[in-house]
Amino acid sequence: MPKDRAHPGEMSIQKAVPATIDEYIGGFAPDVQAILQKVRQTVANVAPDAQETISYRIPAFKQDGILVYFAAFKKHIGFYPPVKGDARLEKALLPYAGEKGNLRFPLSEPVPFDLIERITRLRLQQNLARASGKRKP
Repeated sequence: MPKDRAHPGEMSIQKAVPATIDEYIGGFAPDVQAILQKVRQTVANVAPDAQETISYRIPAFKQDGILVYFAAFKKHIGFYPPVKGDARLEKALLPYAGEKGNLRFPLSEPVPFDLIERITRLRLQQNLARASGKRKP
């Protein structure tokens, strides 16, 4: 688990990897759980055929490859991978850019679920296009 997990009431640093997204989310304080559940639901609404999984010890959604990962930290919600391919969306995400283009949504501010929806939609389109290109003879 990331070292900066110290939000009051958060899960203590674990040695075991959570087996499910429910288990991951259940280890946090109720206020953080509510945010993580809403992130999860936002992604699921955009990509209802995506599979939930745990990858790199954090929640992820897969459909023709990884769509998105998300995680809770001491002061932010992390959302991955970096967004490429939509200049308007990339510009809207600049205030949240972290290292290597990964996103950090501060827990001290409202989480921009509309942007999470747009990111997921873009990633789904990209994954489906890539998968469809691979399937052609």
